[in-house]
Amino acid sequence: MTTTWIAAHRAAVINPHEDFALFPVRSFTGQTVRQAIRPAGGGEALRVRLSNRYGTTPLKIGGAHLAQRTRGSGIDPTTDTTLLFDGTPTVTVPPGEDTVSDPVTRTVTAGEELVISLYLPGHTGPSTYSAVPYDIGYTVHGNQLDAEVLHDAEELPTGHFLTGIDVRAPEGTRIAVGFGDSWIEGMATTPGTGHSLPARLDRRLTRGWIVNQGISGNRLLTDEIGDHLLARVQRDVLDVPGVSHVLVHIGLNDLGLPGAIAFPEPGKLPTADDLITGLTALADRLHTAGLTVIGSTIGPYAGTVYPGYDTEEGQAVRLRVNEWLSGDDHPFDAIADLAAAVADPDHPDRIREEYNSGDGLHVNDAGTKALADAVDLTLLDL
Repeated sequence: MTTTWIAAHRAAVINPHEDFALFPVRSFTGQTVRQAIRPAGGGEALRVRLSNRYGTTPLKIGGAHLAQRTRGSGIDPTTDTTLLFDGTPTVTVPPGEDTVSDPVTRTVTAGEELVISLYLPGHTGPSTYSAVPYDIGYTVHGNQLDAEVLHDAEELPTGHFLTGIDVRAPEGTRIAVGFGDSWIEGMATTPGTGHSLPARLDRRLTRGWIVNQGISGNRLLTDEIGDHLLARVQRDVLDVPGVSHVLVHIGLNDLGLPGAIAFPEPGKLPTADDLITGLTALADRLHTAGLTVIGSTIGPYAGTVYPGYDTEEGQAVRLRVNEWLSGDDHPFDAIADLAAAVADPDHPDRIREEYNSGDGLHVNDAGTKALADAVDLTLLDL
């Protein structure tokens, strides 16, 4: 059987040097960082992707290990494997660059919990990071790559340097990419449970799988938080090995962040035409690459607790864009009506109570199930 490399896990990353930060920025000095992942698909080997994309100094990795997770920061020591980079156990990643480990030949099973441990001997500077990792990570001082448990470890609510794994899967395996904002990434879902929209949707698939390239706070047209969606297309979709389909949710932060950042002064919002033009450009670029593109309506957020986010102007733009997406003139192959899936029937501009995470902007674990159930699986012909 002929095999090829296919993405099995992804984590889109943020520049820690942005002017506006929603999440804490971290650096590390002489520490071990241990992070868990759950591959969406399996294969006969894997390789690990690390990034210093937004670093301003070389990232020295004094060692990297792979193991199966037990619980918390614990690993099964019988599965502990040293990762190599061009045959050596250490690597220095230049600023602005990524690196990929040498292949590790082992059976990878979809859904198993793996742990990547990195020893960072020098000062890393502010790390290239992801807002919502699969689960809480851990860090301790010193080289504890092979420690069975990291005692007295500090918990890390954000992910660092780890951008994904690929697996050796049968040639012809096709996957989808969830691409967009917090409704893709899984903000406000329970860490370690696989309750993001892509993970929920993945469990419904009978063939192929879906990886998550959401960034909470991300926008279609404007940088911060993360490079804007149109700027991320090549790296976070087109360069993902095996991608054939894309599920997009974007627009909430284009409408809400300007007001929230400028509060109490009014912020300048994009017009409906601005968003329609941007969404059309996104669909056209993905179609040019031969991908199937599923758009989605912009989710409800009226009454959110974040000051300045919910404005009359923003709600009017959302309504017009959703009307366009629900009509016949949009450029997508299909539309998933995610807004309707979780909206309060009596107040459709609000999230219904049983799906509300508590902030009026994000859905909870039950809400992501409703979102996943709203996606017609015949659209994901993987």
